[in-house]
Amino acid sequence: MEFGHIRRSEHLPARIAGQIARDITEGRMRPGEKLPTEHFLAKALGVSRSVVREAIAQLRNEGLVETRQGVGAFVTEAHARPIRIEQDDLADRQSFRDLFQLRVPLEIEAAGLAALHHTADDLRRIDEALASMSGGEKWTAEGIVADLAFHRAVAAATGNEYFSVFIGFIAERISLAIDAARAAAVLEEIVEVTIEEHFALRDAIASRDPKRAREAMKMHLLGAAKRLDLTLEGYEVASE
Repeated sequence: MEFGHIRRSEHLPARIAGQIARDITEGRMRPGEKLPTEHFLAKALGVSRSVVREAIAQLRNEGLVETRQGVGAFVTEAHARPIRIEQDDLADRQSFRDLFQLRVPLEIEAAGLAALHHTADDLRRIDEALASMSGGEKWTAEGIVADLAFHRAVAAATGNEYFSVFIGFIAERISLAIDAARAAAVLEEIVEVTIEEHFALRDAIASRDPKRAREAMKMHLLGAAKRLDLTLEGYEVASE
């Protein structure tokens, strides 16, 4: 495998995951082979370790690698890999909208379950992601990683690992939407609205009120859809 620095203008975790995925699918990395360490990849690619972790998490959700606690990440056998959604497919607006539409009911239900089942550790992880989103990194690629980490943390707080798997997979595939939303939201106050939506969702989950949490997630996702100029059948986005 050869690695070169990833341009900062690119969506870093998705680009890194794509580069490694090509090495796997084209046979340059064989089943059972161990991936380089986070430290090595971060240095070789010129990115932070958190970006590398997000890329490896994407590969894991796609079934291309499996992680072993304290050992590392390893390439999986081809027959064990699930269906993949290629990022290039989502350049088609209809395909992108369809995948976003699938995300909405899953994450709404996840928010309700997170309100019922979250632990103190779950809430701490949600708060850590929020802190990164609302800090100085909110305009950077690190802010995008933090947004994904937030939604992962909410999914994990359901106590149902399948929510983590499916939401993690879908959120990662449409992660470029976060870039698109940020590009469209050239005014900082719009970014602040997005962050406020996440804080409202966090507070609803912390209150252990599943109805309130579901409504907060719905408002956040429909707000994101509106910022992306997406129309989702069955949902209405209130005018601002």
